[in-house]
Amino acid sequence: MYWPRGKLLGGSSSINGMVFIRGHPSDFDTWRDLGNPGWGYQDVLPYFKAMEHFERRSDVWRGQGGPLWISDPVVKEPASYDFIETCRRLGHLETEDMNGEQHDGVGFMQHTIKNGRRHSAYRSFVKPILKRSNLTVRTNAHVQRILFDGKTAVGVEVLLDGELHRILAAREVILSGGSINSPQLLMLSGVGPAAEVTRHDIPLILDLPGVGRNLLDHFCVHTGWRSTPGSSYNANLRGLRKYWEGFKYLMAHKGHLALGSSQVAAFVKSSPEEPYADLQISFRPMTFNYFPDGRMEVEDFPGLGVSIFQLRPNAQGTVTLRSPRATDKAVCTPQCMTDAYDIAAMMSGIKQVRQIMNSEPIKSRVVAEEVPGPDVQSDDEIFRFMEETGNTAQHTAGTCKMGKAPMAVVDERLRVRGIERLRVVDASVMPKLTSGNTNAPAIMIGVKGADMICKDAVPRREF
Repeated sequence: MYWPRGKLLGGSSSINGMVFIRGHPSDFDTWRDLGNPGWGYQDVLPYFKAMEHFERRSDVWRGQGGPLWISDPVVKEPASYDFIETCRRLGHLETEDMNGEQHDGVGFMQHTIKNGRRHSAYRSFVKPILKRSNLTVRTNAHVQRILFDGKTAVGVEVLLDGELHRILAAREVILSGGSINSPQLLMLSGVGPAAEVTRHDIPLILDLPGVGRNLLDHFCVHTGWRSTPGSSYNANLRGLRKYWEGFKYLMAHKGHLALGSSQVAAFVKSSPEEPYADLQISFRPMTFNYFPDGRMEVEDFPGLGVSIFQLRPNAQGTVTLRSPRATDKAVCTPQCMTDAYDIAAMMSGIKQVRQIMNSEPIKSRVVAEEVPGPDVQSDDEIFRFMEETGNTAQHTAGTCKMGKAPMAVVDERLRVRGIERLRVVDASVMPKLTSGNTNAPAIMIGVKGADMICKDAVPRREF
């Protein structure tokens, strides 16, 4: 599977599709009910509001004046309106703000874009304060392990511009490596499942069996539909026209290059028994050729792209060590499409997409189904299509989950259980995935985690 990560300032918020979706309120209430007081939706809502500047308005659900810019698409294609109208005619509710009072339904997406430019976590939170005297940002730095005095974290060992350094922490060590690197670094430092740590001859600091377990991600498949020429902007991003688009973007940050990855999302149920939407259907008036190595190429015919994401998978994978060296990549085993419930939900999603694309008014824009194609009809054929072409959405979470269960890694204050002065503050602490792209809740975890660090304020250590 292709599984990119953002190894740069801003992390994956600097390379993702810029989609901003908080998730369904019930997602966070589930976190709370799993033994994490303070993480229900009403608890996290003030942090969502405080961190954002939603350019459209401020109200009981949305915030303005925060550092992270949230915008609507600057170009809304006619095909996108037709997709929304088709979903509405098929009985799906329309939502004018999926981050507001009504998450489920169909509507235009919002993105972390400011004046046509990506507004990453780095641009919004870090860059404006780089001149602060108490902040030092170092790049080309690869942490090798966490340093301990007994079961107390005291600093990190880091490879900095090719030289090994030890950096000591006056108060706490805060681990924000993401859902792959955070568990990897804990295990490299001797904190994790005893068998996994010791098989690499790493001295065991603490047997914490949940580290690297509960690997969660949204499985997704992409479908493509050949369309009438005026329904797609594929042609704008190929040939000589792409240079015009590039010129518009360079001069004024306008045009199709100033858009996010998808225009519209429909949050729907895979079956009537679901309490709320468990599928995300994302629509864009363009299509790509997807390659196994992650490359994408705009197709040379007009097309409409529709992607299906399963939002609440049962399958849980693992992150384990390849070696005792931090420079070696971790081993990720996602276990996608191994659970009968997950498979049934995705099959329902593909069938619903076909129903939508074969209904008016969007049907009038469709010339032919390209992917999966008319030869893929039976459940066995659909399953093979998903197995051969599906991938994770790179919405990785859960590998240092918070809670009180035996496999929990951090408590509700994001402190590593059994270790002093060490926290994890990233998407790995999510006990369950959220319903939508994970950029927004990951940033919220950072904002709420910073507040906890300040409020808990452990005593300063003197060296």
